Amino acid sequence: MFLTISTTGNQERPATDLGFLLHKHPERAQTFSTSHGTAHVLYPEASAERCTAALLLEVDPVALVRRGKGKGRGGAPDSALAQYVNDRPYAASSLLAVALAKVFKTALHGVCQAMPERAAASLPLRVEVPALPARGGADLVRALFGPLGWDTVDVEPVALDAEFPAWGDSRYVRLVLEGELRLADALNHLYVLLPVLDDAKHYWVAPDEVDKLLRAGDGWLAGHPERKLITARYLSRRWGLAREATERLELVRLAEAEGLDVDDVDNAVDESTDTEERPVPLAEQRREAIVAALTTAEASRVLDLGCGQGQLVQALLKDVRFTEVVGVDVSVRALTVAARRLRLDRMGERQAARVKLLQGSLAYTDKRLTGYDAAVLSEVIEHLDLPRLPALEYAVFGSARPRTVLVTTPNVEYNVRWETLPAGHVRHSDHRFEWTREEFRSWAVSVAERYGYGVGFTPVGPDDPEVGPPTQMAVFTRTDENRTDQNRTDENRTDQNRTDENRTDATRTGGTDVTRTDETLKEVAA
Repeated sequence: MFLTISTTGNQERPATDLGFLLHKHPERAQTFSTSHGTAHVLYPEASAERCTAALLLEVDPVALVRRGKGKGRGGAPDSALAQYVNDRPYAASSLLAVALAKVFKTALHGVCQAMPERAAASLPLRVEVPALPARGGADLVRALFGPLGWDTVDVEPVALDAEFPAWGDSRYVRLVLEGELRLADALNHLYVLLPVLDDAKHYWVAPDEVDKLLRAGDGWLAGHPERKLITARYLSRRWGLAREATERLELVRLAEAEGLDVDDVDNAVDESTDTEERPVPLAEQRREAIVAALTTAEASRVLDLGCGQGQLVQALLKDVRFTEVVGVDVSVRALTVAARRLRLDRMGERQAARVKLLQGSLAYTDKRLTGYDAAVLSEVIEHLDLPRLPALEYAVFGSARPRTVLVTTPNVEYNVRWETLPAGHVRHSDHRFEWTREEFRSWAVSVAERYGYGVGFTPVGPDDPEVGPPTQMAVFTRTDENRTDQNRTDENRTDQNRTDENRTDATRTGGTDVTRTDETLKEVAA
């Protein structure tokens, strides 16, 4: 198993700087032990004009079988001989990726204390892999490496047998990559995509593989057009892990689209303070008011949009009247905390069927959120920038269109009653705005008129005669519900009339039989 990495240079910037970046001296051949064989690093050429580093991995087939215990393609169950006779010692695979990570670990992270500026700069690189298994063919190889900034992706299929060209090509290709990239980026591309193209791993894929994938794919995987395929194959189609990776990558994509850091988007969990207002149990009062309003609305299938750490979801699950509760949040960390709070891994089957946690942004329409009785936006809208509020309005009121929508938000007028809140400050560092009662009413009435809802208002917490309650709640009720019910009633009446007509026709057609049957029953009774 073999690959080479080459670069060019001049007297001012010699190509032999590659040795510093890889932390492997060009004048020495070095050997490293791996769990399945021995890795060698050597330099076939090393001059100021051109330098080539080669990684040669000698695989021990017996060690592969003993350590693999039947996992991966090297331990195929269809034949005992296949454990020992396979392509693992020759074709680039997850074995070579693991060797890359071990031998060039520091270079993979882009660290070089001797030449930090060279590590951060792009280099003219040429990477050659003589034998690369490609399940998907040359087109897939180009589709994977093409969007990553390589100027040339040269893929040459290897014939199944050169003496018998009619047999066609094998599933192996010779790959040559050329372009101006950081060395760390090139190594990370290889680390992720070699096992993806092979579509097999020689070891059991554990949950920590998600972290490895996201670390190696930082800066390029979230926006890759083949992200779904890469994620599925890299994680050996373990769909739970693939789903987690996809959610976290989607969070990265959303952060990049908004020009924010991931931590700024994934901030529903405050790591320094609890989101519960301990001095005043307002959070509990808020949940009680929401549950009461949902009960009055006779809602059974409820969406908790922006569910955070899952406190409201937990409260709703305690009431059997709520047959389905769906928590939605953009923050993967918040959903993880919510899952722990709800103890989803230990929840009984019947209870687990009532709850679902989804990762998603409320600024985008989502077909998964349609068809529910009610939706709750509890302390959510104030976390959005005002220009993005119309997008949330359409996603909830225009697209999802639940029968009832509950919205709670802080009443900024009440802030003067908080002794620990400095004047002019909002209640949470991530609040983009906090409205007065008049501002909230004006917004709610406007939304209700645009999307066909009626709206009422309910105070939450102590209703101060001067500044109002600490939390204000709007209860939106869809006004076209009555028309919908009337239409359904008319349809039912029409169906009933048709049924009655059919029964009349059937009676007319079979009238003689009915009469005879009645006479027979009378005779039997006599």
